[in-house]
Amino acid sequence: MRLASLPMYDWPESRDETAATWAQIRAAVAGLPDLSAPDWAAIDAYWRNPDLVFSQCCWGPLSLGLIDWLKPLAQPDYSAFAGGRGPMYRSALIARAGLACPVPDTPCAALPDLRGRRFALNGRDSLSGFLSVQADLGADPCDIAADCVVTGGHRASVVAVAEGRADIAAIDCRSWDLARRFEPAARDLVVVGWTAERPGLPYVTSRATDPALAAALQSQLRELGCHPLPQGRET
Repeated sequence: MRLASLPMYDWPESRDETAATWAQIRAAVAGLPDLSAPDWAAIDAYWRNPDLVFSQCCWGPLSLGLIDWLKPLAQPDYSAFAGGRGPMYRSALIARAGLACPVPDTPCAALPDLRGRRFALNGRDSLSGFLSVQADLGADPCDIAADCVVTGGHRASVVAVAEGRADIAAIDCRSWDLARRFEPAARDLVVVGWTAERPGLPYVTSRATDPALAAALQSQLRELGCHPLPQGRET
């Protein structure tokens, strides 16, 4: 049985938006299944399933080995979100208080000082929540911060900061937009920094997917305004 999902931004409050996106994608590609929700406790096995015809996966897990099982198809456009520019995105560094930081005018980072603060991360394999901060700092943020709290998800990191269980977190710009729309805990938080620009998370299919179907999916994504994969990541 073929599997399809759009799990990365599928908040309960935005499920109609997720369904509309899938309707656009499958409109010109025959035989695609209905969306289903993966079990996040077994997400690695899900992404390795040869029946996975369509999904999303962060470049973090892809760079750490999932590229052997998943074929990236195209990059969605992030221009609608503060911190996004075409296929590129940033993470917002959020805190309960501090000087608000606008999106930088250059692709570079503008990071706050983590010393003495408790840093919340969704996971160490997350590009937006951890690896981007690590790359921009040139060091493990958990070695700089007073403590690190692993939350398991961006929304949980927003809540952890709001509730005082952490002091700062990196939230990708689209997830931060969702939090500002739907998560009450985000209302009193402020963006105190930004990571550097990086390619946003791509749409993917299993490497076991029929090449003709993968090509049809890729063509439809480009028709819908998605961007080519970053140079060097086309295979």
